[in-house]
Amino acid sequence: MDRERLDRWCERGILGLVLAILVFGPLAFGAVQTLGFVAVQCLAMLVVLLWIMRLWVSTRPVLFWPPISWAILAFVIYAIVRYRLAPIEYVARFELIKIIVYAFLFLSILNNLNRQESIQIIALTLITVAFAQSVWAIYQFITHTERIWTTIKPEGYVYRGSGTFINPNNFAGFVELILPLGLAYTLIGRFSHAVKVMLVYASVTIVIGLGMSLSRGGWIASALMLVVFFSVLIFQRDFRLRSIVALALLLTAGIGVVANARLSQQRFKQILTTTSQAENDDRFRYWNSAIQIWKENIWLGSGPGHYDYRFRKYRDPDLQDRPQYAHNDYLNTLADWGVIGLGLITAFLGTFGVCAIKTWRFVQRSANDFGTKKSNKAAFVLGGSLGVLALVFHSVVDFNMHIPANAITALTLVALVSTYLRFATETFWASARVTTKIVLTLIGSAGMFYLGQQAIQQTREEIWLARARKEAAASPGKLAMLQQAFSIEPKNFAVAYSIGEIYRARSWVGLAGYEKWAQDAMSWFQRSIDLNPYNPYALLRYGMCLDWLGKTEQGAPYFKRAYDLDPNGYFTAAHVGWHLLQVGDYAGAKKEFERSNHLRANSIAESYLEMIEQKMAAPPSS
Repeated sequence: MDRERLDRWCERGILGLVLAILVFGPLAFGAVQTLGFVAVQCLAMLVVLLWIMRLWVSTRPVLFWPPISWAILAFVIYAIVRYRLAPIEYVARFELIKIIVYAFLFLSILNNLNRQESIQIIALTLITVAFAQSVWAIYQFITHTERIWTTIKPEGYVYRGSGTFINPNNFAGFVELILPLGLAYTLIGRFSHAVKVMLVYASVTIVIGLGMSLSRGGWIASALMLVVFFSVLIFQRDFRLRSIVALALLLTAGIGVVANARLSQQRFKQILTTTSQAENDDRFRYWNSAIQIWKENIWLGSGPGHYDYRFRKYRDPDLQDRPQYAHNDYLNTLADWGVIGLGLITAFLGTFGVCAIKTWRFVQRSANDFGTKKSNKAAFVLGGSLGVLALVFHSVVDFNMHIPANAITALTLVALVSTYLRFATETFWASARVTTKIVLTLIGSAGMFYLGQQAIQQTREEIWLARARKEAAASPGKLAMLQQAFSIEPKNFAVAYSIGEIYRARSWVGLAGYEKWAQDAMSWFQRSIDLNPYNPYALLRYGMCLDWLGKTEQGAPYFKRAYDLDPNGYFTAAHVGWHLLQVGDYAGAKKEFERSNHLRANSIAESYLEMIEQKMAAPPSS
């Protein structure tokens, strides 16, 4: 096989792998689960491998490096530095892995999939996936099906369409990325009438699916995007009429969804009542916590992925569940990465905006020529850019960029739109000389080695954790499997905590040797504390073990530290009350149990309150 043919096969291989990622990610719940993302990670490694091969087999290897590539490189370097400084290594490492995968995919797509045929195949594949997702979302909305594949949806999402995403808002984020692409190809793309009919059908279905998600953020973001979209086309004389017709069709579909669906009407009314929305929507409380976390370290933030673990200290008393994300990608970035991180993200988006505007001027045709010859280039630049714009809007109220499938789709569109910059200037092309190829090969090889080692470790750990989840609580089998998982990944503080809980439960039975079980539990809780100093529950359990062993004075500081980390948590308040009960402070214990029950009604506080009342009501013994 000659070098040119091998180069073409490598390029086709990269295209196939990228398509596999773009299709698999949304189907695998957005690739949010460990093994789902590991699959994406492995596919990305193969993409990098084929790119390296192309560098060496191509007779004229070139490197396309527009300004946006520098923004990507700067953030990767910052992410590596910030990871090294993060308090919770395990969480920060997973964030770093995602960033490396995204960066590799972005640069690989930018340099290998810039042919018009490749871009068109990717675009039509994305439209097909969004169409299929929307059909499934419509079915979910009509039938109230509880399952996505074999997984049961959370109760609050049963009456909303979400496709193969768990959260309907993330489904809305995915389809809003692709909706303007379908519309642009329909209105200004160069396709046959049959393909145009299918594109119209797909676009309308995506709009209806978006409506069935009942995502207020998705609706508003898409509406703002469509305002920009039709504003651009209406100023194109030859596309004015068809744009008005398309807008009328979309408005009819959208109004029909809202008018005929009771839940849609309720969500629409909530959008209009902004005052009530601010009072009842937990997002605003999440945002306040994010700001408080950011203020602790303005420049660097709390650490990659740390928002969820720092949240408890600043939680609103009405919020007793874990938010996981701040429901605002910008504030979440500020809390995790600080001003530097948000500044780099802003530079990336700003650079892309300038690139898109500059590219649009060169890919659109003159008014007369534009009317007689449609342009797939112009269609993709317009649709891809506005899809990213819709996600930028939506990110103000949700966490779509924390969903790998959505992040990868958005970065794919950014990369492909950026490739059209080659029509504006040849400044950013450079021949890949031997030195450049060696540097890229070394970086790519190091990245593949790291990602491969992490993928193997994550997979092995997840297999043992999956087995442990099937075992009975505190059983010897569960303990053995958790210990095996911890030996594979000794930085997982949650596994250390779970092992400590099993030993504590054994000690609490009170049989001979309970002291040894309590000591073992304390050892594992201490590991969890060392690995995640912001987890109040490990501190509570450590203190409980000391109380159980009769060392209540030594246990008091642990309860205080836990209280400082989670001052408004019902679970923490209940256990502080338990500690006060052990030292005989019935009045203080009652106060904490009442406070715990007020924050959230729970069986721990209720049972101990009844016990305290009985003790306080009993006559003193003579």
